[in-house]
Amino acid sequence: MFKKTVISGVVAAALVAGSALAQTPAAAPAAPASDHTFTGNVGLYSQYIFRGLTQTNRQPALQGGFDYAHSSGFYLGTWASNISWLKENFSTPPATITGQYQDGGSLEWDFYGGYKANFGKSDFTYDLGLLYYYYPGSVKSTAQGCVFGVVACPKANTTELYGALGWKWVTLKYSHSIDNKTFGVPNSSGTGYIELNADVPIGESGFTANLHVGRQKFKGQNFGNPISNSAQFTYSDWKAGVTYALPKDFSIGAFASGTSGASVAGWGGIGEVTGIAGLPNGPFPRNVAKTTGTVFLKKTF
Repeated sequence: MFKKTVISGVVAAALVAGSALAQTPAAAPAAPASDHTFTGNVGLYSQYIFRGLTQTNRQPALQGGFDYAHSSGFYLGTWASNISWLKENFSTPPATITGQYQDGGSLEWDFYGGYKANFGKSDFTYDLGLLYYYYPGSVKSTAQGCVFGVVACPKANTTELYGALGWKWVTLKYSHSIDNKTFGVPNSSGTGYIELNADVPIGESGFTANLHVGRQKFKGQNFGNPISNSAQFTYSDWKAGVTYALPKDFSIGAFASGTSGASVAGWGGIGEVTGIAGLPNGPFPRNVAKTTGTVFLKKTF
């Protein structure tokens, strides 16, 4: 009698358990990965360096942007930073700041889009796109003067086509201006910039080495200018630094940057003599192409 009771209990328990398992819903399948990715970034920099040149006269810069990417490889984005160079250039002794822009000239706002993909299943990538640099504000008229009070100032808005080849941490990129006033330099269509960048992780330390070299080559000849755009504005630049990854997608970093072959006539300070007839001194309050250091704190989300 006892054995029958035990056996009956075991069978009943098994049936109840089986019934419970049968009534438990199966785990829902994992949702497929989205084809759309949205990211953002914001950073505080001790200054804004663009292609080796300080854009903020060595003063702090707040920068940030948003990016959209599709799984097919297409992407769009926007990015912005405060600047000061458009209100400081074309200075004249003794330190009279004239500036290229009458109003505005304190913001750079970029818009870009393109296509990026791998070559098959390899670590090699290619990237093709279009980038528009927008500098809001109004330039000085002919009456107000821009260069020696002779001509009106050009807008600095610039459009570049770019193409890049990458392998893991290394990227070779070329940007080609399709404007005739590249960054405010008249008659400069065909100006180009080639750069080599490497962002190499240092083991598992959280540090990344950031290395860069570039060459900005201007074309054409500005109206009334005694020298060519190339002689006045062409130069090479470099950067070497390190970034450290912090929790919650923060990062900090520091880098040194500088130029070589940068003419005083294009990028020098008002206290520097060019030695060129018709271009007596540099156009900025101080030389914007000199070697300098930058530190930053950045957040991605």
